[in-house]
Amino acid sequence: MRYDNTLEQHHHFSLLELNRLVRATIEDTLCEQYWLEAEIGQIGENNGHCYLEFIQKIEGHNTPVARAKAKCWRNVWGSVRPYFEHTTGQTLTLGMKVLVLVHPDFHEAFGFSWIVDDIDPRFTLGDMARRRQEIIRQLKAEGVFDLNRELPLPLFTQRIAVISSSTAAGYGDFCRQLEENKRGFRFSVTLYESLMQGEGVERSIISALDKINAHIDDYDCVVIIRGGGATSDMSGFDSLLLAENVANFPLPVITGIGHDRDECILDMVSHTRVKTPTAAAAFLIDRLEQVARRIDDAAERITSYVQHRMEIEKIRLSRAAERIPILFSLVKSKQENKLEALNQRIASAVQRLIDRRRHTLDILEQRTKSLDPTLLLQRGYSITLVNGHALRSPSAVKPGDLIVTRLADGTVKSIVNETKKTKI
Repeated sequence: MRYDNTLEQHHHFSLLELNRLVRATIEDTLCEQYWLEAEIGQIGENNGHCYLEFIQKIEGHNTPVARAKAKCWRNVWGSVRPYFEHTTGQTLTLGMKVLVLVHPDFHEAFGFSWIVDDIDPRFTLGDMARRRQEIIRQLKAEGVFDLNRELPLPLFTQRIAVISSSTAAGYGDFCRQLEENKRGFRFSVTLYESLMQGEGVERSIISALDKINAHIDDYDCVVIIRGGGATSDMSGFDSLLLAENVANFPLPVITGIGHDRDECILDMVSHTRVKTPTAAAAFLIDRLEQVARRIDDAAERITSYVQHRMEIEKIRLSRAAERIPILFSLVKSKQENKLEALNQRIASAVQRLIDRRRHTLDILEQRTKSLDPTLLLQRGYSITLVNGHALRSPSAVKPGDLIVTRLADGTVKSIVNETKKTKI
């Protein structure tokens, strides 16, 4: 292509004229509104206006394939923003997918941009729900979704590790409610500082959980409380990584992050979910109250049982005491009868023994009398003695021996002349 050096031969435009042509073309051809589905790449406010960048990415890739600037003027932004946040419970943040009603705008000095006329929060809710469902499916597939809920909450849950911000009103309310409980229960509360809103929530809470885990034996449970923050800034609590850490934590985790909308992922995997920090404190107090009532009821039952048993034993002892004299009298009479019978038996036995011994003596006496030599002598018999011993055989003496014959009324001494033994 050849160019003539003579400028006068060619019509040319100024930049302003050409931009005006572009503007007119856009206004003529793109004169209506369009519903745009896109992801927020940038967002910021200035003088009540909102300035955005919309991007589109290929599924599974982070590199944008399309970009466009957008603006939402103060008069529109002032109404669509609170409506969106109230409906979704979220603020418009980077990475959020939105469905916006836009119309084109081309300014000669600032170029092309889309003007946002409305935002449909239902689309974002649907996208958020899809992301949350995907996280839930993944947690269940990992087998950790119900892990923390299955942990037993100690009967005496008094040593509490709190994850919150020290400046949060909710933390002060939580501590005050525990301290001022009517029953005077004592709680030990240790604060682990953490961001509770914004992009750093996930990382900050996980860091606090790691610190608590290093002193796991010092606590009965973990309480994550928010309170006092914007209810719209809840995206950090729908984190897969945070949910995995809470689900796998070895202590029961109680959440009270101060919102009334549907549960966030953190609520779903925690042991117990309450709405507010004060509700978390009330839960812990009520649990101790229940334990105290159980102890009181048990004490009353034990006391009543002991008193009942004591009354029964008193009655039994009283009846026994009443029966003792009667029983003693009966035993005494019975024993006396036994002793009397025994005495009689002993007396009879002794008498029989005496009689037997007396009879034996009589027999012995008769035998003795029958053997008495005096009786024989009186009957005419005599006894011959040699050297004081009875002579039983003639061979016991010889001629010349002196023998003595004893008679009933005297003795006769003789000299043996001859001995003769007679055959029997």
